[in-house]
Amino acid sequence: MKTIFLGILLSVTLFSAEIDLSTRQANYIAQKVWQNEGAGKDKYLVWWNKGEDFASVGIGHFIWFPKGHTERFREVFPMVVAFMQQKGVKMPKWLNAETDFPWQTKAEFFAAKKNKTKQYRELFSFLKRTMPQQAEFMAERLRQALPQMTGTINDPKKAAMIKRRFNHMLYKKNGKIDERGLYILLDYTNFKGEGTLKSERYKGKGWGLLQVLEHFDEKNSDKYKAFADSAKAMLDRRIKNSPPARGEERWRKGWNVRLDTY
Repeated sequence: MKTIFLGILLSVTLFSAEIDLSTRQANYIAQKVWQNEGAGKDKYLVWWNKGEDFASVGIGHFIWFPKGHTERFREVFPMVVAFMQQKGVKMPKWLNAETDFPWQTKAEFFAAKKNKTKQYRELFSFLKRTMPQQAEFMAERLRQALPQMTGTINDPKKAAMIKRRFNHMLYKKNGKIDERGLYILLDYTNFKGEGTLKSERYKGKGWGLLQVLEHFDEKNSDKYKAFADSAKAMLDRRIKNSPPARGEERWRKGWNVRLDTY
């Protein structure tokens, strides 16, 4: 599984303009996303959420599976590590793109966290000092999102529509990058994915960036609100279609609070 996702990361074809973040932009986006994911608190930098079978690490709460674990959701942290390796970022000796989450169960993880074991401390320090690089990874992932989405669409008119709406969010009318639009696209892609994985669907219906753009109201003069409204509708649909045992209704309020920052 890791190899497939790393291949997605390493074989990039850019269909849209370069999204080059300045140091200021990287730090700004890092803080915005981190506020959304972990309330900006250090204790959430390496975490394991209630009701989930995997850990969430870094400013983007990137999913990271223990050994042998399978899930419907995309495992993103190995992609982050591969990106760091490409950039020559120094990391713990035991960590690489093929490394599984070091603790097999939630209980093992929280015991290591409580006792501040050496491995936990090394992981935490690595994530704390690489926040800007994590933001750069999210920009890299966003660069790949458009070709990934259009590559799953057979209808040329629909593919053109998705590209138009993506660029409508990303750019101002003068052709320059819209920083707020960039934040929205980047945050949502990190938050709920590109929407291209068939496994990331309930009853055949997805909730990622692709689905948000499909239901985006281009007639709304406030593009930021139009995106947030579409995202809320897609997440409402996700909750409705989700298996009752997952109890996803408990996330609705927090998800909407996040979307209200758009």
